[in-house]
Amino acid sequence: MVDGIDTRLKELILSKQKEYQYEVLDMEIMPDNVHLLLDVNPKIGVFTVVNHIKGYTSHELRKEFPTLTKRLPTLWTHSKFISSVGAVTLEVVKKYIEEQKGV
Repeated sequence: MVDGIDTRLKELILSKQKEYQYEVLDMEIMPDNVHLLLDVNPKIGVFTVVNHIKGYTSHELRKEFPTLTKRLPTLWTHSKFISSVGAVTLEVVKKYIEEQKGV
């Protein structure tokens, strides 16, 4: 996720907040993965929201950046790590995401 793809990915994720009923609290896009801190409508469910985000962004990015279709069989893997904030504070999670920039 470099060379403008990262910027466009951020725009796409932010553009669907209302429709998919989530709010981006923090986001870090790295060359090989994405960290999102989301506030999700519990009636929709976090797995549903993440799957919508992955599907939408994959479709749009591959349409706008044809090189993505040539190098990769799929843009996103089926794997994801999802955790609720409860055992730690929101600030701890935000700090973790921010620190990923240096990794």
